[in-house]
Amino acid sequence: LFDWNMSEAKTVEPSNELTEEVEHAMENLAASFDPRKNKLNFLLLAMPVAIYANYQHMGELAFLFSMIAIMPLAFLMGKATEEIALRVGEAVGGLLNATFGNAVEMIIAGLALYTASQNPALRETMITVTQASLIGSILGNLLLVLGLAMVWGGINHKVQRFSQDAGQMNGSLLLLAIMAFIIPSAVHHSGGSAGDVANLSHYTAIVLLAIYGLALLFQLKTHADVFATEAVHHGHEDPKMTIKDAWILLLLSTILVGWMAHILVHSLETAVEKWHVPELFIGVILLPFFGNAAEHFTAVIVAGKDKMDLSIAIAIGSSVQIALFVAPIMVLFAWALGVPLTLEFGLLETAATFISVLVANSIMSDGKSNWLEGTMLLASYLILALAFYQM
Repeated sequence: LFDWNMSEAKTVEPSNELTEEVEHAMENLAASFDPRKNKLNFLLLAMPVAIYANYQHMGELAFLFSMIAIMPLAFLMGKATEEIALRVGEAVGGLLNATFGNAVEMIIAGLALYTASQNPALRETMITVTQASLIGSILGNLLLVLGLAMVWGGINHKVQRFSQDAGQMNGSLLLLAIMAFIIPSAVHHSGGSAGDVANLSHYTAIVLLAIYGLALLFQLKTHADVFATEAVHHGHEDPKMTIKDAWILLLLSTILVGWMAHILVHSLETAVEKWHVPELFIGVILLPFFGNAAEHFTAVIVAGKDKMDLSIAIAIGSSVQIALFVAPIMVLFAWALGVPLTLEFGLLETAATFISVLVANSIMSDGKSNWLEGTMLLASYLILALAFYQM
């Protein structure tokens, strides 16, 4: 009898520990979504409104509230990623934040391309929105996110320093991507056929993916010391969540963001017709603005803490990932679906991206930043937004 009781105790104890662990994780999740602890969580009320409007076929309301709901969800993604970054380092943390931040763009673009393959009447619109959202994500991160981070960081700290070598490498990768965007347009305007541009785009996409893989190997393995930051410079900050809770929050918020992005894509055409807003403006400005909310909040917050290496890793790293990974993946995905998506993004979009890369590289060349340089980036973004609104 004694042995039986001991055996039973051994089986019950792990079960109680598991139950307590689950309850603890649920409490942490509930606290993360609690609007009393973060006022931005009040915007989560837009999520049920978007779902209701979608089922009631109220397209413009579904589009509006799904965009609003993405903001607090993306902020939770950024919060979870920052907790993870405290344990894995800023280089890996910045890469992780960029990856999950760009999950919104990948979902939106992927759903738009699938819709284009299933509905030929919407093909041109969906291709335009896909290309515009990819370019808009690069512009938004280079000018808006980095600009806000430099302004907020410059207000709290007179001069902020960051790794000059890391900034130069990311800037070079962006210039390579811009070349890949310019060449298809040059081929087209030199008399090349649509088939020539498509074939060039497909093989160029493969080259860009290979370069991105090599860049990750360079950043995380062979030259990891170049991207390492000194803890003394940034100060020590203790994690507020366990690593398991942070991963659960990150995955849950990513799933919810994907749901909202699904509603957003399917209500986009109705919003364009009802609001009479140019598709290019929606794709370049609105979608990336809400889709990049994770980068917006996280990059600005960590810049205020004088962690500019992480802030730049998020903003510039996200742009690099869009240009060298997301855009090529979408081109190849469209190729598989039979949708004619190419790397020829249009004259204004390509010129705007090229100029933005030059401005950002110039500002980051000295390894220092201040609020005035951030203001310059924001002014550049405003000018481009006005230009796209007129199209």
